[in-house]
Amino acid sequence: QVQLVESGGGLVQAGGSLRLSCVASDRTFIYKMGWFRQAPGKEREFVAAISATGRSTYYADSAKGRFTISRDNAKNTVYLQMNSLKPEDTAVYLCAIGGRATLTSKEDEYDYWGQGTQVTVSS
Repeated sequence: QVQLVESGGGLVQAGGSLRLSCVASDRTFIYKMGWFRQAPGKEREFVAAISATGRSTYYADSAKGRFTISRDNAKNTVYLQMNSLKPEDTAVYLCAIGGRATLTSKEDEYDYWGQGTQVTVSS
């Protein structure tokens, strides 16, 4: 079973930036990886996904132009660079791994999940 550990969350002012990291316990180069987020009282929502090779990416509309997903397979790590943060980006951010190749926002296409890291954006 693959374990995922996120880090990099914190408190930042609106307009600021954060870089989240997610380290996997096993080799990840055969998996797509994704970031999701869940705000208090809201359903979990998709943020971004990246293919096994890193050549393809897929973003939620809310993330386009502000967030960048990337990966370093040599380090079993996926990153989420978040710029121009807004208060509505406040949430617990979770990374996930999926065995199927197709990039998707569907949660059931991801097999393993991390515990998440808190991101709080103040106005």
